[in-house]
Amino acid sequence: QVQLVESGGGLVQAGGSLRLSCAASGRIFSIGTMRWYRQTPGKQRELVASITSGTSTTYAESVKGRFTISRDNAKGTVYLQMSSLKPDDTAAYYCNANIRAYGSRYDDYWGQGTQVTVSS
Repeated sequence: QVQLVESGGGLVQAGGSLRLSCAASGRIFSIGTMRWYRQTPGKQRELVASITSGTSTTYAESVKGRFTISRDNAKGTVYLQMSSLKPDDTAAYYCNANIRAYGSRYDDYWGQGTQVTVSS
């Protein structure tokens, strides 16, 4: 069974940095696009960044120049390097990936979320 496990969230002061990781595990044949979303209570999840299997990247305007998404295909892991953090970045961060498991088609998977809190 394919799963995504997130780590790296925590408390950080404004202007600080944090690195999130999300590792895919299971009987994985291939991994397509991987993404990071974030969500605050009572609000819709928003796309923060995405990276294709060919490493093309996209970012939300609010994080451009501050966040960097990357991936390590050998580890089946996607990262989100966050710098110059602002209180508005406070949210639960979720990783998402299109993954093809052995004996299956591509499906959409979600991590459980990791909390990032930025203090002023």
